[in-house]
Amino acid sequence: MANYQGMMTIVSKKELVKDVYEMIIEGDAAKYITHPGQFINIQINQSLQPYLRRPMSIADYTDTSITLIFKVVGEGTKLLSEKAIGDQLDCLIGLGNGFVDLDTKEALLIGGGLGVPPMYKLAKDLVSKGIKVAAVLGFQSANDIFYKEEFEKLCPTYIATMDGSVQTKGTVIDAIKENNITFDKYYTCGPERMLDALALAYPDNGYLSFEARMGCGFGACMGCSCQVKTKPYKRICVEGPILHSSEVIVNG
Repeated sequence: MANYQGMMTIVSKKELVKDVYEMIIEGDAAKYITHPGQFINIQINQSLQPYLRRPMSIADYTDTSITLIFKVVGEGTKLLSEKAIGDQLDCLIGLGNGFVDLDTKEALLIGGGLGVPPMYKLAKDLVSKGIKVAAVLGFQSANDIFYKEEFEKLCPTYIATMDGSVQTKGTVIDAIKENNITFDKYYTCGPERMLDALALAYPDNGYLSFEARMGCGFGACMGCSCQVKTKPYKRICVEGPILHSSEVIVNG
């Protein structure tokens, strides 16, 4: 895994749904992203407020650009949402292991809420390899849905909403069962409760992307360590964020 610190320039920003923003940044450091599922760590301000960088998942990338999707949930993301086109961001790029095992005939991509973005580039890569792909996207309600049309242009896409306002009422697992979706391997990112449920339901053939609070983002501080079955701990920022379903210890 190679990572690099570089300056990236904001070239596009728009609000997709309430408090959820898509931001495109450009710079030479984008070439250090090699696999979907990797993330970047952004220094929000030159001052000490906020002190820590903010890890952000990547929706799409090229050799020169990175597309981010994030939700305003606190001080750091609020400040990021207020940045203007032309502003520069100090970024650590190419972090994490990403989705590297794409050897499958039939893939299911599962995104929950802000776990949807990493699935988009993965979908593009799998489709380009001629792999049969389906996507299940889970949201709280119709008001929270984003990137539905983008996924529908790539593959069959199913929606689960907890309030039943769009398609399946309930969880992503409800949508998988309701639509009789088949797959050899699944790839997923989303809330920990969703990942735990998927690891319980499908323990043998999944790759799950976890989030964690991070201090450094490159393995030095050990702040994002989590217990797994295969060894005492793995660092989400280095050995993760992708864990195989068979090594996940389900909470609760």
